[in-house]
Amino acid sequence: MTALYDVVVAHRRSQTLDDAFTHRLYLWLVDLDELPRLPGIAFRGADHLGRPDRSIRENLDAFLAASGRPRPAQVLMLAHPRTLGYVFNPITLYWCHDDAGALTAVVAEVHNTYGGRHHYLLDVDDAGRARVDKAFYVSPFFPVDGEYRMKVPEPGESLAATVVLRRPDEAGGLTTAFVATMHGTRRPVTTRAVVRSLLRHPFVTQRVALAIRRRGISLWARGLPVIPRTAADVDRGLGQIESEEAGSRA
Repeated sequence: MTALYDVVVAHRRSQTLDDAFTHRLYLWLVDLDELPRLPGIAFRGADHLGRPDRSIRENLDAFLAASGRPRPAQVLMLAHPRTLGYVFNPITLYWCHDDAGALTAVVAEVHNTYGGRHHYLLDVDDAGRARVDKAFYVSPFFPVDGEYRMKVPEPGESLAATVVLRRPDEAGGLTTAFVATMHGTRRPVTTRAVVRSLLRHPFVTQRVALAIRRRGISLWARGLPVIPRTAADVDRGLGQIESEEAGSRA
């Protein structure tokens, strides 16, 4: 089930200021019960939402249980691994399946550049579409309001995912403020393929984090006002897990 995807990511903001950029990278699709073990590459629970002493699977199971969902028979995760000691995942996607292989839920885990993390539980339709209220500070130029429209069908030979942020407008409705897309093609995981990806995209997650910060500086220099963040915006996700676990026991 493990696979690599060569991916093109595109971002476009259209509210207040028009701005767009693209970059190329690669992502891993892995089974959380059969994580690959390769020199210099690691998938660690501490790099994702939840308690750092748990595995990724244990933390995801805890989140789903706190949300009243059964433990999936299989979970596929699309993400960057920790490579050469560093990782940054703006978004990690999890596809949860039951014993019959049917998709039961999709989870989107969002990270900001301040160390904050948040899980969104998505009830998707047959096309992989879902709507969820925005509940987490990501960009310093957008407040925590509006909603996300996501399209996250399970990847096969190709990968196609879209995240649209819709925010309040002057007419009292919602308008598209930001669109992010990922398009990719699948490759099997071989030693040659992994080395090729490392050479074609060296320090890939460092470059992603740097590109986000550089874009932020550019937008600020163009006059876009910064929205202040709070202490909750740099929470590593423990508060969300613990509050939902407490609620499930009440």
